[in-house]
Formats: sequence, C-alpha cells, structure tokens
Amino acid sequence: MLTFPNAKLNLGLYVTARRPDGFHTLETVFVPLPWTDALELLPAAPGQPTSLGLSGRPIPGAPETNLCVRAYALLQADFPQLPPVQLHLHKVVPIGAGLGGGSADAAFALKAANELFGLNLPTDALEGYARRLGADCAFFIQNKPVLAREKGDVFEPISLDLAGTACAVVYPGLHISTAEAYARIVPHAPAHPLREALGGAIGTWRHTVANDFETALTPTYPVLAAIKQQLYAAGAAYASLSGSGSAVYGLWLGQPEAPALPWPAEYLVWRGQL
Repeated sequence: MLTFPNAKLNLGLYVTARRPDGFHTLETVFVPLPWTDALELLPAAPGQPTSLGLSGRPIPGAPETNLCVRAYALLQADFPQLPPVQLHLHKVVPIGAGLGGGSADAAFALKAANELFGLNLPTDALEGYARRLGADCAFFIQNKPVLAREKGDVFEPISLDLAGTACAVVYPGLHISTAEAYARIVPHAPAHPLREALGGAIGTWRHTVANDFETALTPTYPVLAAIKQQLYAAGAAYASLSGSGSAVYGLWLGQPEAPALPWPAEYLVWRGQL
C-alpha cells in the first residue's frame, strides 16, 4: 500500500504554560499542507522481520527508532496476528522545519496498517495510538483544520476554509530541534484569542495572529525574520514561522500561485495551493 503523508502548517502558536509533566500547554491551529513524503507498507517476505528502507532526504537515527516502525510496533503489541512488514519511506518534507513531517509519516503508517490488514480501528482509536508517538501526530489521522490545545493533541473543530489559497513555504536549511526551541520560550497568555483572531480577514492576521517561537528564535536565527519580510514584500497577506521552525510560509489571496522569488540555492521551497 502506497500513501503520501502530508505536512502541516501552524496558524498561530502560543505557549501558554509549562505543565508538571515537562510538556507545555499550547494553543494553535493546524492546517494540512500538500507537501508530501511517500510511504509504502507491504507484508514482509516469508521469514523476514519488519524492516524500513529509506530514500530522499537523510533521516538521522537508527531505522528501528523511526516513528513509522514504532507506530507499527504499537499495533503489533495489541494485535499479535499482524505479520512483519516491509516499509519504505521516501523523505521529501524537511526535518526540523516545524512542518510535522515525521508525525505525519507515523500517522499514515497507522492508517495504512489499519486498512491493509482490516483492523477496522475507528478514528478515536487511531488517534489514541498516534498520541503515544508525538504531540501533533494525532492531527494527521483526520487531517483537517483543527484548533489544538493542551500538548497540541486535544482538538476542537474550527470553521476555516483556505482551499485555493496560494502558499509558499521556505526552508532555509536550518534544523531547529524541539528541545532547543522550547528552551528559549517564556510561556504567556496570547494578546488575542486565536479562534477570534482567525475569524477576521487574512489581511488582519499579521497584527493579531503570532507564533511565540518567532520571538524566541529570531535573535539567534535572524534569517527567519528576513524570509518573513521578503514574503510580505512579495505581497503575502500573511506570513509566519510554522511550528517551532525553521520553515517560514506566506499566504496569497486571489492568486493562482505564490510568486517565484530568487531564494538562495541552498533553500528548499514549496509552492502550491492549500
């Protein structure tokens, strides 16, 4: 079975408190981004153990620690009849970019196994497995815009239609780890409630919708602010860092596609529609 795990964008991201369990309380809106990896899941050859093949962008760490392998192992622990599988992940979405690529891969592995082997697990059960793998992993089970709270894994529906909005995502080649990003954060309440702010016209979001990680990271990584400024100069209605960085995106209304800007050759750029 071949699937195409997609990335996500954060519309606003507020870190409002530090939790006793070491995590943080968040408020953000996740929206799907059609920038995809490719993940294939097949039964392994007779006598062969579960394996993972990799291609595309390099992924650090041993294959057995990959989120796709861990996702399948969670299912096997509860469904011992599941056979070993052969996984192949072609990585396109950059790592450490705030786009949720690894979480998407894991969620799609869960969904693919559920379908391929007829487990008939409902959505809430799949989300339960996904939450054990990463804070934003459960979002990719339903893969539709949601307002996320708590660790980023408690969802509320939100009426938000960005279909056909032109988008550009610019990754400057910086891998910013989650641990580094959160170490620079000072939790605080948002100046504007996120649901209310996103209810306004997109042109107003630059004044009311923020990502706390921008303030925390740009003193060390000024390139993030420079990219955002270039996106606004090119006519973006809204531009922001996604997640804990380092990808920065811009949104354009009423245009078939985002403008092609002369970014440095080492940057990775996605352009398309949401």
